[in-house]
Amino acid sequence: MSTQANRPLAIITEELDEQPAAWLGERCEAIRCAHDSPELGGLLARASALVVRTYTIVDDGLLGRAPGLKVVARAGVGLDNIDLEACRARSVRVVSTPGANTRAVVEYVLAMLLDATRPRVFLDEALAMGEWKSLRRELEAPRQLAEMTLGIVGLGRIGQQVARAASTLNMSIIYHDLAEIPVDCRFGAAPVSRHELLKRAEAITVHVDGRPENRGLIGPGWFGSMRTDVVFINTSRGMVVDPQACADFLRASPGAQAMLDVHEPEPIDAASPLLGLANAHLSPHIAGGTRAAKLAMSWVVRDVWRVLSGEQPEHAAV
Repeated sequence: MSTQANRPLAIITEELDEQPAAWLGERCEAIRCAHDSPELGGLLARASALVVRTYTIVDDGLLGRAPGLKVVARAGVGLDNIDLEACRARSVRVVSTPGANTRAVVEYVLAMLLDATRPRVFLDEALAMGEWKSLRRELEAPRQLAEMTLGIVGLGRIGQQVARAASTLNMSIIYHDLAEIPVDCRFGAAPVSRHELLKRAEAITVHVDGRPENRGLIGPGWFGSMRTDVVFINTSRGMVVDPQACADFLRASPGAQAMLDVHEPEPIDAASPLLGLANAHLSPHIAGGTRAAKLAMSWVVRDVWRVLSGEQPEHAAV
């Protein structure tokens, strides 16, 4: 353990589970300071580590205010909010928790699929026989997942596990990815062109990364080629979907549904064209929001301490 006199400062700018935060606090001077707090600048001047999540932007400007910074830790998966090249240029290590929320996101995608395909209500009062029969007819699902084709856009870590889960439900699975995916990582998903995926898929789920080329990826051309009864799901990045193109598609295709967990900006802007559409279902970025996933992401602090101790981190991006 470090002595009180030489304990390095680690700043925690967003939500972090108490147990890992306390573990880090036993080894460092760990201070919680919101990313938009005016006090952050003064702390950065003597910080050795920075622990962030989604909304702290780590760019050259921030790094310039932290001359002693040795490591930036992302308690999560995506590194879109961290300028990796700027960190590399300043010899700042970047660590994260790849895979920490995979199961949570997969479960959420399946929940969205079931929400879209299996209408249901829960009774809180007795019903007459006529009402009972009428309700049963009204709630008859028009299709089962086993009858549907699922299209996965991006067959990376999460996309592969979605394919694995969907295969157990006997869904037909196709995918489109720029990379060549090894056969043993596909879990029965068949590679197809973008055109074929959009033409065939009755449900589409997006799992692409945050590279600049993916901004607005799902725009008018994509929506214009989708089935008019498609279930469209995005739990990857908000910037991937063009909200106006999505809204135009939903208005023209009342049988389609869009189920979006990520948005740009966040929180959703009051001017969003998706607000108020009956077939747009918007959730507040909670796909990875399970207790187990948040705890696993928070243990990124182990890699923080490895770096500060002069050891190699387990999950390093830079």
